Amino acid sequence: MGAGMSSGRRRGTGVGWGSGPSSGMLPLLALQVILEYGRAGASRPPVTAALIAANALVYLRPGALDAFLPPLSRVAFNPHLIIQYGDLTRFFLSAFYHLSETHFFYNMTSLLWKGIQLETSMGSVEFASMVTALLGLSQGFTLLLSKGLLLLGNEVPYYDQYAVGFSGVLFGMKIVLNAWSDDYVFLHGMVIPAKYAAWAELLLIQAFIPGTSFIGHLSGILAGLAYLWVKRSYSGPDPLALLISGITNVVSWPVKFAQRLLRPGRRQGGRVGRRPARESGRGLWRCSACTYDNSPSANICEMCNSEREDRVFPQRQHVQDGGNSDLSVDEIRRRRLQRFDR
Repeated sequence: MGAGMSSGRRRGTGVGWGSGPSSGMLPLLALQVILEYGRAGASRPPVTAALIAANALVYLRPGALDAFLPPLSRVAFNPHLIIQYGDLTRFFLSAFYHLSETHFFYNMTSLLWKGIQLETSMGSVEFASMVTALLGLSQGFTLLLSKGLLLLGNEVPYYDQYAVGFSGVLFGMKIVLNAWSDDYVFLHGMVIPAKYAAWAELLLIQAFIPGTSFIGHLSGILAGLAYLWVKRSYSGPDPLALLISGITNVVSWPVKFAQRLLRPGRRQGGRVGRRPARESGRGLWRCSACTYDNSPSANICEMCNSEREDRVFPQRQHVQDGGNSDLSVDEIRRRRLQRFDR
C-alpha cells in the first residue's frame, strides 16, 4: 500500500500532529536501498537516490541541518496561506516533510520502487523533469480543488487543513508508470487492471486511513493524467529536460575538465610516440619527421607542419606518370636537356 499524504487541522497556534516513538523502520528502509543499489548489474538511478536522500535529510535533520531547515509548522501545505500570502515555501517544501517514521517509510519505499522503474526506462534527465512537473502540478491542483470547494461552501480544505508528504508526486508517478500497462495487480483482495490501481488505492487509503489528504492524493492522480496529456499532445523537446540537462552540463564541466587534465599520456590533437610505422592505432597517422600521431583527416602534421608522405608521394607519382604518358619521346628528351641547361 502506498503511503498517503498526511493532513491535520490547526486552530490558533497549536498543530494537531505527532510522530510517536521510532518503530525501527528506518534500518529496514536503508536495507532495501542497499539491496537495490548494491546488487550486481543494478542500474543505480541517481535521481531516485537523490530524492530519497533529500527526504531522509529533511526527516532526520542531522547536526546543523536541524537549525537550518524550517519546522514542519512553517512548511505544511495550506491553500489559504499560500494564496493569501504567496507562501512558496509551503508550496514546494511541504512535499519533502513527513509526520512520522511510518509515513516516511511507506512513501520512500514507494518512491524507491517506482523511481527505479521510471528512471531506468526514461533516463535520469527526463525523469527529473517529470518529478519536477508532477510536484508543481499536484500542488497546483490541490490549490484549485480547495478553492473550488470553498466556493461551493466547504471551507475546511481551504482554511483548516495542513498537509505534508511526497505521495502527491507518488500518485502521479503511479499513473505514468501504469499508463500503457496491460497487467493486473492484486490490491486488498481485488484483482484490477494496473492502469486503474491509483484510483483504487485512492479510495482504499481514504477508507482505512481517514486522516490522509484525499484532495492531495486526487491532485497527484490529476497531475499524472495532465503530464501524460501534455506529453502526447506536444511532440517537441521537453523544456524542463533541456533546462535540467543544461544545468547538469554546467555543474559537471569542471569535473570533466579536471579529469581530462589528469588523464595521462593524452593530448587533444594526437600524441607523440616511438613506433616507426606511419599508421597508428585508432586510424591515426604518424609523422615520419617528429613521430607525432595526427588525426586521419589532417594532411599536415599538427606538430611540425610536415606533409603526410603516404598521400603526397602517390599524388606526385600520379602527376608524373599521367603527364609522361601523354608526351612523346622527343618531347621528354627536349625537357630533360632544358633542365640540365639551367
